Amino acid sequence: MNASWQEFLGAAGARFDNGQPVDFGDAAGELLAARDATVLAPLAHLGLIECAGEEAKSFLHNQLTSDINHLAVDAAQHSAWCSAKGRMLASFLLFRNGPDYRLQLSADLLPAILKRLQMFVLRAKVKIADASATHVLLGLSGPQAETALRAADLPVPAKALETAGFAAGTVIRLADERFEIAVAGAAAGELWGKLAALARPVGTTAWRWLDVQAGIPLISEATREEFVPQMANFEQIGGVSFHKGCYPGQEIVARTQYLGKVKRHLYRARSAEALAAGMPLFSPDNPEHACGMLVNAAPAPEGGYVALAVIQEGSAAAGDLRLGALDGPRVDAQAVVF
Repeated sequence: MNASWQEFLGAAGARFDNGQPVDFGDAAGELLAARDATVLAPLAHLGLIECAGEEAKSFLHNQLTSDINHLAVDAAQHSAWCSAKGRMLASFLLFRNGPDYRLQLSADLLPAILKRLQMFVLRAKVKIADASATHVLLGLSGPQAETALRAADLPVPAKALETAGFAAGTVIRLADERFEIAVAGAAAGELWGKLAALARPVGTTAWRWLDVQAGIPLISEATREEFVPQMANFEQIGGVSFHKGCYPGQEIVARTQYLGKVKRHLYRARSAEALAAGMPLFSPDNPEHACGMLVNAAPAPEGGYVALAVIQEGSAAAGDLRLGALDGPRVDAQAVVF
């Protein structure tokens, strides 16, 4: 997060933890507002990479799991970048910026992913840069989200994963009542003020809870190279194309799909104890090895914690999941179904 935006949020009442605006002074109330009302969040836990140049499309199509060639100028899609072993190095929300492309990812992965992508450019006519220093990501959710966008003179995309541009950025519709806005840093403060007139400011903690509810996993440093895309349901949210050409890990991802070897899937987990990305899960049916791992987590409005977790099917069905060790706190889990 750039210093001026952090200063702005601090003046607006944000409280920070490890550089993240976790809340605006009332963490419990903000979680309830995220559940029941309209909220506005600074998405400082996310970073933004820009891929520009006349060969940007072909470059990304040859690297990522989704079908970049058919991504419309007014559309967004989920995607991933895999290792040669088919394990996700990062997950993305990818969208167009005119002829260029922007990749939203976990901020803690951005430096390493940016450097690694640049290594693959070679002679391609592509420029890859960190756009986080010049742009701000905002999240808007709730029953008055559309009204707030219109009141701020912003366009409203008509359906999920559709985008609409405006002078200083892009609005992305994630779901019926949930939006993200990528806006130039110079315009972010004024836009925040307009949106905050109808939406309650909340921290990243509340937005992470909304992500868990939506069933959209976010790969971070804690879970890098842990999952093939199908384990995290990426093929179900349009993040994997099985009809495109080669990309890193493609053979393993395709073989896993066609041979039906995926025995781990995405679940929504709940516990009375604190949950965090990367925590392992255990079950008596396989005591020697972890049967799952948490992907992303947040406190819940009603108390306790919720998370998205990749879990072995048999262990989830057995119903005795434990956090961290066989004698750890109990964790309940239900499959994420779209």
